[in-house]
Amino acid sequence: MSDFPTTARVVIIGGGVVGTSTLYHLAKAGWTDCVLLEKNELTAGSTWHAAGNCPSFSTSWAIMNMQRYSLSLYKGLADEVDYPMNYHVTGSVRLGHSRERMQEFERARGMGRYQGLDLEMMDLNDIKDRYPFIETHDLAGGLWDPDDGDIDPAQLTQALAKGARQMGARIERFCPATGVSKDGDEWIVHTDKGDIRCEKVVNAAGYYAQRVGEWFKPYGGRTVPMVTMSHQYFLTDEIPEIAAWTAENGRKVPLLRDVDSSYYLRQDKNGLNLGPYERNCKAHWVAPEDPMPEDFSFQLYPDDLERLEWYIEDAMARVPLLGSQGVNRVINGPIPYAPDGLPLIGPMPGVKNAYEACVFTFGITQGGGAGKVAAEWIIHGETEWDMWAVDPRRYTDYTDQDYCHAKAVETYGHEYAMHFPHHTWPAGRDKKLSPVDPKLRELGAVMGAYNGWERANWFAKPGDDTSEESTQTWDRNGPWAARVKEEVEAVRDSVGVLDLPGFSRFNLSGDGAAEHLRGKIAGALPKVGRMNLAYFPDSRGRILTEMSILRHDEDFFTLITAASAQWHDRDLLALDLPDGLTLTDHSTEYSTLIVTGPKSRELFEALGTEADLSAPWLTIQAAKVAGHDCALARVSFAGELGWEIHADNATMPALYDAVLDAGAKPFGMFALNSMRMEKGYRAWKGDLSTDYTLLEGGLERFTRFDKPQDFPGKAALLSEKQKSSKKAFVTLIVDAGDADAPYMSTIWNGDEVVGETTSGDWGYRINKSIALGMIRADLARPGTELEVEIYGERRPALVQEDQPLWDPENKRIRA
Repeated sequence: MSDFPTTARVVIIGGGVVGTSTLYHLAKAGWTDCVLLEKNELTAGSTWHAAGNCPSFSTSWAIMNMQRYSLSLYKGLADEVDYPMNYHVTGSVRLGHSRERMQEFERARGMGRYQGLDLEMMDLNDIKDRYPFIETHDLAGGLWDPDDGDIDPAQLTQALAKGARQMGARIERFCPATGVSKDGDEWIVHTDKGDIRCEKVVNAAGYYAQRVGEWFKPYGGRTVPMVTMSHQYFLTDEIPEIAAWTAENGRKVPLLRDVDSSYYLRQDKNGLNLGPYERNCKAHWVAPEDPMPEDFSFQLYPDDLERLEWYIEDAMARVPLLGSQGVNRVINGPIPYAPDGLPLIGPMPGVKNAYEACVFTFGITQGGGAGKVAAEWIIHGETEWDMWAVDPRRYTDYTDQDYCHAKAVETYGHEYAMHFPHHTWPAGRDKKLSPVDPKLRELGAVMGAYNGWERANWFAKPGDDTSEESTQTWDRNGPWAARVKEEVEAVRDSVGVLDLPGFSRFNLSGDGAAEHLRGKIAGALPKVGRMNLAYFPDSRGRILTEMSILRHDEDFFTLITAASAQWHDRDLLALDLPDGLTLTDHSTEYSTLIVTGPKSRELFEALGTEADLSAPWLTIQAAKVAGHDCALARVSFAGELGWEIHADNATMPALYDAVLDAGAKPFGMFALNSMRMEKGYRAWKGDLSTDYTLLEGGLERFTRFDKPQDFPGKAALLSEKQKSSKKAFVTLIVDAGDADAPYMSTIWNGDEVVGETTSGDWGYRINKSIALGMIRADLARPGTELEVEIYGERRPALVQEDQPLWDPENKRIRA
């Protein structure tokens, strides 16, 4: 009688380091009735190399959390499970060639310090001391990470597997999954050995994740957004000088990353391992003549060193020892890439009780933390840290294979690129166009992508520099600055119009819709004919999302949310939706114009608008503008008198032309961000995230503790209110110099780190630099003097009153 399992609580498809780490963390949490299916031996990706980089810094808070956790886990794992591993903490040196790169290093050091990582800035002497074989004459400096290193990936995977088995979990080797089906709420995972029924299933299939993802399409799934890239590196023969240095010092030389030239150089035994991320990179399995094989385990692509010629020559000039010996072996293997290079960890979009933990470009680096996060999603439906940066729902329907291919090639070729605040990458654009897109470009719009939708960031005039190169700066005052100032001033003094396609919008209706919503949100619902902001907390009272709720009838609502939140909020609204309620997504059917400024009412009157223009703030009504049917919402994210015009896509061009002809000046997203900062309005997944509770986020006025509905997190928030929050959301005026505070800048009180910024920008109406942030609650008193670290420079900052900086009494918006 076979002992093959026929039931399980969770089935994980894929046996790489991330799938194994997920199994380990599930078992550690007591979920031992879980099965991992691996088609061959347990591997870490493909075991065609002997070592993988351990954690290093990233400017994504979620990634840094995962990597920091991985580092902690790996340090003690061998002893915990009694499985020895080759684990070398060598430290790493990142080389900077420019002032801009050194500013980025300073930013990374500040973020790392906040998390307890002891990163250090390096001058040229420091670099030479740490890595004596290097040429430094053309460098600006470097960054030292003492915790970086390498670990044997196969040993790591086996150690995690051993730990999982010891705790009662099960691994089925040589047992590939062949498909999935459903029986009610139960998943059935099919294999050649038999079927396994389970509550939940995880796609951890590495570079086969897209193929596995296709099985879930009949149940609401989509094609997994990924492409498999060819990553090529080579190992040298033994280098006597390296061997001698290692023998003398009792350790390896540090890992070297030349991030401007785009390669890493790591000691492998007593030779060197050079791995470039070349611009002229190549994806595999993207064309009919190059189909994905059924099994590519333990295989490699053909050598193609000609692609790496420039990088090899550059690295040899940097470390001449690299060229002193011959090439021992060339490795050219597959690495999966999502369009932004970050993995997919979390709920599978549109599919209940299915999860993804796949498409890891740096699986070893992130694997320990990824398993922790995936297990939390599976067990609790939420995670300790905000993980939006890797949430699969950050991508929606614009990510076709052409987009994924273009972005993967771009991301791979710029793996170490700096992410400047006003820079946008050019590949994969124009996936979703506004109904008025041609007009915007005719007016000089410089575009940016928001959930695939093209929106105007700012409007250039003839002669303005709109090149990509002009945006590669940390400084505030690029070519856009003068135009953004003009746009803000037009909204302040007259009237402006912003085309805003892509709002996520859902209709919820049916008997009991109102009561259902009351049990989901922390606050109250608007009355019929009105709108308000509502916050959806998780079980700990943390901020899941923010939506504008428009109430058309007793049980008929439109819920509007950020463009990027479309699939996240769709799944949130669909979760446990009672029978009899209908939820529909209208995000692509309608568009929006923001018409705002002190003369906006005069503009609507001039257009012969058929509506009550005296209706107060936060009212909604059906209307005719310039003879066209639409809806008017009396609200403005810019903080001025204004309305949003909502209409179907076909009507938008005529409405936009009419508003322009009546005198409105077009403005863009840069201007809107500046103005919302002056009003203290929060942005989703910046200021509003699950890193903070509603009370910490300063949102108590949107919370009704006295309502009878027991909304998620109510008990946790009541407890927090009784004990007082340890953190508080504040607005800061910063003496910022040339650059405004980026997301997650460290906030100091003397020599103590006391918080972090959540966003920063220049306020053109108040002519000051603004930062929103979270600090220790006892320091949140108006007038408290703090410092914000901006690219390594501590700048004075002053805590402001808990009110808008611009029009603090909201007289202009309610006029």
